[in-house]
Amino acid sequence: MCLGIPMKIIETGFGFAICQRGDEKREINTQLVGEQPEGTWLLTFLDAAREVLTEEEAKKIDNAVKALELALDGQTDFDHLFADLIEREPQLPAHLQPEKQTETKG
Repeated sequence: MCLGIPMKIIETGFGFAICQRGDEKREINTQLVGEQPEGTWLLTFLDAAREVLTEEEAKKIDNAVKALELALDGQTDFDHLFADLIEREPQLPAHLQPEKQTETKG
């Protein structure tokens, strides 16, 4: 399984960017997302960017990765990493939601 990791661009080049996550720096292929400015967050898989992220999206993914690491370590106290999902009713994707009936006036 390949896990996408958010990384922030700290330097750009033609077809690549130097990205950072914590203390780790990597050269990331950016051919699929195009040239991006410094400070942009990218979702990376095997040293290649697949998607441009907002900072909020990057944080949510980072939290999910942290929760996975905790779970793999046998810990169960990671609800705080999913604060945006706690107390929220699940929603069906739009294509699975029932169609709204339109009223006809007679």
